Amino acid sequence: MPDTMTDSILIHNCTLLTAPNAPLLANATLLTRGETIVAIGTTDTMQQADTTQATTIIDGQGKLLMPGLINAHNHCAMTLFRGMADDMELATWLSKYIFPAEARHVNKEMVYHCSKLAAAEMILSGTTTVADGYFFEGQAAQAFIDTGLRAIAAHGIIDFPAPGVPDPARNLETAIEFLDEWQGKQPRITPAIFAHSPYTCSAETLQRAKRVATERQVPFFIHVAESSQEQAMIQAARGTSPIRHLNALDLLDPGTICIHCVCLDEEDLALLAKTQAGVVVCPQSHLKLASGTAPVSAMIEHGIQVGLGTDGCASNNSLDMFREMDLLSKTQKLHTLNATSIPARQALTCATINNAKLLGLGNIGQLRPGYKADLILLDMQQPHLTPCYNQDLLVYGAGGADVHTVIIDGRMVMADKKLLTFDVQTTMQEVRRLASQLAGARH
Repeated sequence: MPDTMTDSILIHNCTLLTAPNAPLLANATLLTRGETIVAIGTTDTMQQADTTQATTIIDGQGKLLMPGLINAHNHCAMTLFRGMADDMELATWLSKYIFPAEARHVNKEMVYHCSKLAAAEMILSGTTTVADGYFFEGQAAQAFIDTGLRAIAAHGIIDFPAPGVPDPARNLETAIEFLDEWQGKQPRITPAIFAHSPYTCSAETLQRAKRVATERQVPFFIHVAESSQEQAMIQAARGTSPIRHLNALDLLDPGTICIHCVCLDEEDLALLAKTQAGVVVCPQSHLKLASGTAPVSAMIEHGIQVGLGTDGCASNNSLDMFREMDLLSKTQKLHTLNATSIPARQALTCATINNAKLLGLGNIGQLRPGYKADLILLDMQQPHLTPCYNQDLLVYGAGGADVHTVIIDGRMVMADKKLLTFDVQTTMQEVRRLASQLAGARH
């Protein structure tokens, strides 16, 4: 495929949304140079800017330019398991289907191709950054490089034999080797640590993993308080809630990102607020697995930083962040019986600015001079997007299929709804081949 890197991109004649709560700017122009946004304004005000040297010029007539969406929790390689086991509760889904399938079918080849497929789905639906957590994470990181996606790539840790780590005694050593290989090596890839959960990792494993993350100054992710079954399991073993268990181990701080947090009481909420640990919720996955509804409105009232992710598409089954924003807002309205709970712009904030802050990426999530050029153009010339009074429609009416152009780090990775960085048909063919092996093994 040809190199689509450009020195400068000029997008003009578009409607511009710089941040979730900013007013829409009509007849707008944005200029990038290298990987950075260098100027923003109306066509009139931008006449004084040096726009004549732009190597790519995009006419944004009928389109809306906005920050790329950020998916703060995914297991990208699990595209292979999409639709394999649906309509069951979490414990059964994991123990009888997902864990056995992973033990038999997860390898380097699978992680690379299936992560590449996830990247295609995310880019096509407007996601420009993902926080991924899985095994053989070096292959996932390479897939993100090859597709052009920005990523936090977190290596999984679990106290059982795992793909690539048959000896659990080497779980942390393997993660450290991953950090050694990737930390500071590629500007779009941030390596991290992902401890699966407090019921699959011992207290000692969790503390050692967190210590490494702190020493190496990388994010520390953990699934926690996802279901009532987990709540009961930790209560029986530890005599306390999952959140209080993590706090007792001194794991909660601004560098820890707690995934799910469906089952929280007032004391848990106070602890998360006090320690400034972040939370990422995945509403569609919570609904599908009947885990419950995370108390996001209460989290925000307590001052907790809340982000948004899709989870892996084995439990979603979509990686479309537009759908996730819509569900976040609407499930909170139903949960609280309050139509003003989590308004559209707050949901959009979770998927952009909040996620950027949680992941330690302070220069993405909004469009400003000096920020990374991670942005998307939506085709607004659609019946379901007409009329457009404000950005609330992006949450309640738009979908990933409306994304027309995607630019990541100043590089055009999708134009006219076509991926430019790799051949997605070849990737789908590879994943179908892997899926046929999985299906054959089940019969």
